[in-house]
Amino acid sequence: MGGLPFEGPRQVGALLVLVAGVALGAGLLALHERGRDAAPRSEAGAGRAAPPPIPAPRSPAAPAQDGYASVVRAVMPAVVNISSVQVIQTYESYSPLFADPFFRQFFGDDAQEFAVPRERRALSLGSGVVVNDRGTILTNYHVVEHAREVKIALADGREVGARILGADQRTDLAVLRVDDTSLPTAVLGDSENLQVGDIVLAIGNPFGIGQTVTMGIVSAIGRGSLGLADYEDFIQTDAAINPGNSGGALVNTRGEVIGINTAILSRSGGYQGIGFAIPSSMAREIVESILAHGHVVRGYAGVRLQAITPEIARAFDLGAARGALVASIDPGGPAARAGLRRGDVVVSLRGKPVLSDDDLRTQLSRLKPGHRVTLGLERDGRRREADLVLDEPPAPAGRPRRRQG
Repeated sequence: MGGLPFEGPRQVGALLVLVAGVALGAGLLALHERGRDAAPRSEAGAGRAAPPPIPAPRSPAAPAQDGYASVVRAVMPAVVNISSVQVIQTYESYSPLFADPFFRQFFGDDAQEFAVPRERRALSLGSGVVVNDRGTILTNYHVVEHAREVKIALADGREVGARILGADQRTDLAVLRVDDTSLPTAVLGDSENLQVGDIVLAIGNPFGIGQTVTMGIVSAIGRGSLGLADYEDFIQTDAAINPGNSGGALVNTRGEVIGINTAILSRSGGYQGIGFAIPSSMAREIVESILAHGHVVRGYAGVRLQAITPEIARAFDLGAARGALVASIDPGGPAARAGLRRGDVVVSLRGKPVLSDDDLRTQLSRLKPGHRVTLGLERDGRRREADLVLDEPPAPAGRPRRRQG
């Protein structure tokens, strides 16, 4: 027979494997050519894989809520900027010779009799918080001290005049009023529930540049003995409180005002991470008293207090330098009627430990005439209790002497 010679099954199998290999190679080559045609080419003409697509931005209909923007939007309109024209009285000598130390050694302080009064005007900038719908604004006393004219700049750009309803230098608070009942108001929260570590926002007008918000935490509570006011119970925070923030709002994450920004502790004059605010519980009492009486009404205990030093603590065997030493007593005052004696150490008020004389003085200052409180005392190494009922403050003994310079 003609054709290819038949050499057996082994040769047939090898031939089939060869045919299958050729067919597989042709198929792979075709797939490769189709991939090259479909791939995008660069400007140079080289075929490269397409980059992954850029994700489309999320729909603005459902934006993500980050931070405390909603809290700031609710409170910031109620924080106002305050500018006050202050008139400061000084005295100048008729002759510059009286400023020379050589001539002053002959005249001494009597040289002031040859001085003439002069008035110097200064502009003070600060912040304030609208606390009710009658246009009542709470701020610091030092913002409006000696003010002849006070103006309020609102968040919407309006500027209106304000009058001072009352002020309390001993707590560094003042209450203003504007004739506009349509102002947005802030809610005074309860600072008694504040804890160290809580997040707070400080809103004010630092350096007069406009409303600004800073954030921090509560670093400490009940700070006193700082020399900033007579009655101190400050909230310490690391939220930046710069010049112009005074009188602004310290706000919690629920949008409640829990403090009035007051001062910073600084060795350079700049902010160094320690700021102080008056707690809202104290501020509320001041506002209510001024609105009701035109001034702050406080109870009178009839006792003068002294700090407990380590030496006094050892002498009285107190164990720790805490409490307040009774230095003297008004013989006809509430403390005398309650049985207190000179040398007693007050260690508690209403069951709450007394940390220092400033602490006890501040706690008593928040009580009104007629309030009854229980004092815990240390006397002759024994613990005692005394019930103290506060009186109305006595009338001033006389008009204070006017300073001459």
